[in-house]
Formats: sequence, C-alpha cells, structure tokens
Amino acid sequence: MSHTSARLRRGAVAAAAAGMLVTPAAGWAAGAPPLPAVSATPTPSPSGNEVRELTPAVRRQLDAAVQDVMRVAHVPGVTVGLWTPGKGQYVRSFGVADKATGRPMSPDLYMRIGSETKTFTVTALLELVDQGKVGLDDTIDEYVDGVPNGDRITLRELAGMRSGLFNYSEDDDFFKAFTSDPQRPFTPRQLLEYAFRHPVLFPPGEKFDYSNTNLILLGLVVERLSGRSLADCIRQGVLEPVGLRHTLFPTGNEFPTPHAQGYTDQTATGEVEDAADWNPSWGWAAGAMISDLDDLRVWARTVATGQLPDGRTLISPATQKQRLTTPPSSFPGAGYGLGIFDVQGWIGHNGSLPGYESLTVHLPSAEATLVVLLDTDIDHKGTEPSTLFGEAITKIVSPAHVFDLPAQPAAR
Repeated sequence: MSHTSARLRRGAVAAAAAGMLVTPAAGWAAGAPPLPAVSATPTPSPSGNEVRELTPAVRRQLDAAVQDVMRVAHVPGVTVGLWTPGKGQYVRSFGVADKATGRPMSPDLYMRIGSETKTFTVTALLELVDQGKVGLDDTIDEYVDGVPNGDRITLRELAGMRSGLFNYSEDDDFFKAFTSDPQRPFTPRQLLEYAFRHPVLFPPGEKFDYSNTNLILLGLVVERLSGRSLADCIRQGVLEPVGLRHTLFPTGNEFPTPHAQGYTDQTATGEVEDAADWNPSWGWAAGAMISDLDDLRVWARTVATGQLPDGRTLISPATQKQRLTTPPSSFPGAGYGLGIFDVQGWIGHNGSLPGYESLTVHLPSAEATLVVLLDTDIDHKGTEPSTLFGEAITKIVSPAHVFDLPAQPAAR
C-alpha cells in the first residue's frame, strides 16, 4: 500500500488519534489511529496533584512549547484549550487560519474534526443499547447484509476496532477516486464496496486493527434502528441534549463561517492544497463532523464520563463502563474501548482528515480537559502534528500523564 493511501486511512480515525493516534487512511477524515491502551480499572479520584497550576511561568512554557512544535512541524495555525478546575485555564491561538490572506487563527473558528466523529457515532449506538433496541454482542449480519464474517463480527468488535475488516480508506482505487475529485460524494455502501473487495485480515476479536469500515457499518445500524438519518440521530440524540450548538454532521461540503482553511499533501499530485471545501462524505460516520473549541471542551468531559453538563446521564453508568473498558491496543501504554481511547489516563479521541487535525481528551483523575485544533494534517517525520502538540503540552502540565501515542501509518 502506498504511503499516501495509508495516511488517508489515518485521517478517519484520529481521525485520529493518531490512528487512534496513529495515522490510518481514515486519517483522512474518518480514520483515527489506535489509541493507547486504557486500563479497565476504575479511574482514581482527583488527587489535586495530577496537573500543575497554570501560573504565568507555566503559561510561558506552554507558549514556547506550542510555538516550537509549530516551527518544527510547519503548522500554519493552531488553537489550544486547556482547562484545569481550580488551577486555571489556557486558551491561545497561534499562526494563521488562511495562508493566502494572513488571517489569524482564533478560538472561535469552526474546524473539521475527522475521526473524533467516531465518538459521536458510537454514543448514538450506545443510546440505542440503553433503550434496549440493540445489544453490543449482536452480530452485524442482523442489520447489514453482505459483510464478510458478518455472522461472527459483533457490534462490540466493530466499535472496538477488532473486527478484522479491511479499512476502505486504504484501498488504492478509493484513494484515486477521492483525490481525482475531492468534492465528489460517496455513499456508505460505496465505501463498504471498497472494503469488501479485500479479504478479512484476521478472525473477529483476535486483535486490534483500526478501520474506518467498522464505523460505516455502525452508522448504518444506527440509521436502521432509529429510523432517521445518522446526521439527525446525532443531532437530536447527542448534540441537542449536550448543548453543542456549534457542532454538526454535514451532508455535503458545507462549512460554517468563520472557519480555517486546511492544508494537506494528500492530493493526486502530492502537492499541498487547500482542502476546506472538500466533501467529507467519504468519512461519514467515521470522520465527517465539524465543531469548535468551546463545544469540544464540553464534549470531552461528556464522552469521558457519560454525564451531561447538568449532571444528568447521557449514557447509563453500566453502558459507559463498557465503553471505557479499553483492552490494550498494539501500542504500549495505550488502550482502545468502544470508539474511544485512553492514553496514559487521557480519555478521548483524535481526528485527522485532509487539511485538519484535532485532539480532544479528558483526564478524569484531575477533571482536566485538553483540546487542540490545527489547520493541517501533514505529518512531521511520520508523526501527526496533533500528537506532537499533545505530548509537548502534557509533558509540562501533567508529567505523570504524558500523551505519547506513537504514530503508525494506518491509524488515523
């Protein structure tokens, strides 16, 4: 597989986390790399020593660290939000949102969030679990026909990236189709066709392998059981209850303003292009969504705890416990649960698709939240820039919990 198509795959996930935090083709929009292994043990109660106070000196350290990553990785613009109850907050934007005009990056911009979409799709599925409409151990053939090993692959294995299904965003024909016309729409069934032309990689449940194909199937399950489009189901069942007014699931290439332009080298020629108006339908349930800094701040805590901002539950404690059971991934210190990762205690997801990357994580032991949004997905020596920012920031603020997810061409 070509390096370029692998990166695309990445976008869908971390989409990624970098695959969770890796960099799979979905890394395009849908892919997110596999996340660091998360422990299934209960989260410790806040100790007060998990994060440093954001004093003026620490803020200066953060400024310098963020700007250093920008310089080394050639990132045009980035916004960082860090909230630490009782110890201050840090919200800063650096660089430009538009290289042509010099318009500065700012915290109020809409951004494409790639594989962070997976956390919303899986939440919609878990709500159906709580309603008794579906079981996580149901097999996918009960809801979608024609899936290889469909009578053996469970919804739990799909959400946990352990199905063995080939990642469609790594298919060479898909890459050619997308890059030849980045504004063309793809249907979920078309995406699955790219995946199903390949043999399964391993028996269901045997191991972890980040694949955007898994989320396309779960999106179809949500639509079938809810009787609504995935976009409507997420809007009515997730965004509205949580109060996320600047988060949306686009149906085409619409992009609210103000937004940052996005710069990518995942192109037909390999040259850097502005991908702001590209159609993210190829990522669909794995990576098509849009959000902003404030909404992601709220979502980080909600998805990590299952609780709404007002204290009510979005997901039942029993179901949330299953989401946060994070068996080891293929990366030391990182685990992946049901559409979510745990990297050294930071719970959440990353996202990547052409032109954009994001990282939204919450550290329950300190009730701290970190959100990073940037306007490029171009790797630096094989590592996603979102991971570089996450590691640099957490080394300063939470040295006992460093977000150090290794990159791999296949997990975004």
